[in-house]
Amino acid sequence: MKIGFIGLGAMGKPMAVNLLKEGYQVSAFDVNRTSVDEIVAFGAVGCSNGGAVAASSDVIITSLPNAGIVETVMVGSEGLFSQCKEGTVIIDMSSVSPSSTLKMAGIAETMGIKYVDAPVSGGTKGADAGTLAIMVGADEAVFEKIKPVLEVIGGDIYHVGPTGTGDAIKIVNNLMLGCNMATLAEALILGVKCGLKVETMQKIISKSSGRSYAMEAKLEKFIMKDDFEGGFAMDLQYKDLGLALEAGKENNIPLPMTALATQVFESGRASGLGREDMSAIIKVWEKITNVRVAGGE
Repeated sequence: MKIGFIGLGAMGKPMAVNLLKEGYQVSAFDVNRTSVDEIVAFGAVGCSNGGAVAASSDVIITSLPNAGIVETVMVGSEGLFSQCKEGTVIIDMSSVSPSSTLKMAGIAETMGIKYVDAPVSGGTKGADAGTLAIMVGADEAVFEKIKPVLEVIGGDIYHVGPTGTGDAIKIVNNLMLGCNMATLAEALILGVKCGLKVETMQKIISKSSGRSYAMEAKLEKFIMKDDFEGGFAMDLQYKDLGLALEAGKENNIPLPMTALATQVFESGRASGLGREDMSAIIKVWEKITNVRVAGGE
């Protein structure tokens, strides 16, 4: 099975490398030529555009920033759809809305192409280690065909349902993460203002009903160290909340908590924190309230 890979960013490149290490033949393209050169050094075949990748691949994986770029890559003048042979499977691992995925899947079907959504969770660490959680939207036969490929990239592979459901569960998950993070920042500020030490809050809440992944992953590693480099960028969390709001609008579902959390992160982005870890939202509340959380001060 020949694999094509388009999008060699922080997530895509290590995934492609893991496929090469497993012995797959990989043809790769990215708009950043340096990224292509780097993956070629690992044994990939570098391509000058997505069409060249499509012409030589049985399965094509895309890992791209947003739905607009995904759609351009798929249906643009030199898009994948026009170059794929019948029976090709495209696995989009980008985080996009279910409606965008279903739109692309509908076009692909008319051309004899199978289209799969398979967003991931686990960050760059999981991409490097090949331990990502992968949420797959595909029919059963297609899922079984691509499962061996996905097992090289991820540690937990979930067949969620038909095309579009992988994106849906990713949106739901990240909606909860964003709301939990916004709540954590508020709670920490209130606690410190009321005379609590951050260490005390961490010790007790981690054993109580207020505990959350946001607290486990972000409090000690980022907030208490006052170091917000790396991690999951605020810009990305903001994007994911926007996808949830888009899905809510399309399905006539009110999402008031999501809307509020989106504005919290919008405040962080307006303060220039977009490229820092999402937990840097604590800085906004520190500035507004003149309360210092980092270090328990």
